[in-house]
Amino acid sequence: MTQELAQTMENVFSHVCEGDTHYETGGLRDFFLYRDLGIAASTGGQVIAQLVKANKAPVAGTGWHRHEANFHIVIMLKGWARFMYEDQPTLVKAGDCVHQRPGIVHFLFDYSEDMEYLEIVSPADFTTIPMPGPAPVPPPTPW
Repeated sequence: MTQELAQTMENVFSHVCEGDTHYETGGLRDFFLYRDLGIAASTGGQVIAQLVKANKAPVAGTGWHRHEANFHIVIMLKGWARFMYEDQPTLVKAGDCVHQRPGIVHFLFDYSEDMEYLEIVSPADFTTIPMPGPAPVPPPTPW
């Protein structure tokens, strides 16, 4: 099989409309809801794009972790979230974009009730690895 043919098989046109997919539980975090945008299927697993929104009030957050991924961005669409990126507290609000460089140790510890973000990661089946915390984490804001 030629490289061009292999690429064609892995990358197909995709158009997912609102209502084609729904927010569901069962994603990486039980306190968030996830809506698949069909990109993992259309890229043969090279990239995932999903909408993520708050489902429950922040209590313990994500814990310190890192992802094994080549590329990872978060684009905040609504509300806000507070992360620790290594030892730096970072407020990410609607309109902001964060590139999480490969291997960065982080902790999402607080978010607004209306928080919703677009997450794009490569590869689609990226892994999450718990890590020791490099810094204290502030408490979440009660809803």
